[in-house]
Amino acid sequence: MAPTPPRLPRRAWLIVALLWFVVSFNFMNRIMLTTMHGSILAAFPINETQFGLLTSVFLWTYGLSSPIAGFLSDRFGRSRVIILTLFIWSAVTWLTTFVRTFDQLLVMRAIVGVCEACYLPAALALISEYHQGTTRSLATGLHSTGMVAGSAIGGFGGWVAEHHGWTAAFTWAGAAGVAYCLPLLLWLRDSPGPEGAAPTLLSPAPVRFGAALRNLCAQRNFALAVGFWGVLGATSWAVSGWMPVFFREHFHLTQGAAGIATQDYACVAGLTGMLGGGFWADRWSRRNPRGRIFVPVVGLCLAAPGLLLMANTGLLAVAISGLVLFAIAGGFANSNMMPILCLITDPRYRATGYGILNMAGTIAGGLAVFIAGALRDRQVDLSVVLDWSTLSLIFCATFLLLLRPRDAA
Repeated sequence: MAPTPPRLPRRAWLIVALLWFVVSFNFMNRIMLTTMHGSILAAFPINETQFGLLTSVFLWTYGLSSPIAGFLSDRFGRSRVIILTLFIWSAVTWLTTFVRTFDQLLVMRAIVGVCEACYLPAALALISEYHQGTTRSLATGLHSTGMVAGSAIGGFGGWVAEHHGWTAAFTWAGAAGVAYCLPLLLWLRDSPGPEGAAPTLLSPAPVRFGAALRNLCAQRNFALAVGFWGVLGATSWAVSGWMPVFFREHFHLTQGAAGIATQDYACVAGLTGMLGGGFWADRWSRRNPRGRIFVPVVGLCLAAPGLLLMANTGLLAVAISGLVLFAIAGGFANSNMMPILCLITDPRYRATGYGILNMAGTIAGGLAVFIAGALRDRQVDLSVVLDWSTLSLIFCATFLLLLRPRDAA
């Protein structure tokens, strides 16, 4: 008979609601610059490569900072790290309006990358500590929908830049983030401890980065999780980064129509996957602790033939159906990655662990986008990238199936 799940703390759903807005700010800030291509090139004497570097430097600093960022949360507390870094990245976003050279803008994006890297490990660890039983995946999924909302809001950055100047969006986004620190100071609190233990029993000594790395890297389960998240990150960035181009070339769409066909359907499907995958995993975990692992596996097994259809069909509707399956699988993974990490790692090192996963996924994703571009320069069709991505999803499912949960989740 399954053990009775622990009672939810009173603040459990409030924490999810508070953090939903923070993750929206997080993704809005990282997306909006990419929509201001014409305005940025008009404001600064730069070329296309330099414009791309603005996003690349964000990804590189974000990825390389992630392990240390996760450790800071384990060492100094989730809520402190969240509030402090939200304030810093929002203030830097606001200060970006005063830059006058490309180098200054590049430095600002690097600082934002470092600060935003601190958020997800801390937030997901905090949600997992408040939601210790059969609401963990759903709570994570609900929080993840803020990523989609923030990305969608960031998509209006280009429109704001056209009508009010490129600095306006940075002014508004920065001011909103700084102002939101006040309700966080009033209501955001760390939980008593992962699994409800008193802090003195959970962590008799301060968490050390070296000890955390040794503990995590010694585990076969964690190595498999890094492999899974790294390969999935490479696949996700390669697909999302090049699908508008693939749809435009293969189905003879305009740039606007290709963007709608790839982004709108994917966003709706991703939201469905996050919420549905979280709810389903929570239900499945009541009968089998590995239910949180099996749900992403099911999604990956559906997404693999979906990508194969995209690569080899001449019908737009079929290609969109394949993209929808892939986006749903991504939602399943996002709502369950931290809950899976809770099954296989020491509670003291969850944020550090997620930071390492974040680094693997981001750096692998950046490399995948670069390699796909290099293949295009050599006249290799993007359908080849999709064919290889199909194979990578099978590897991802295999990594997950090899995981073995600890005795206590």
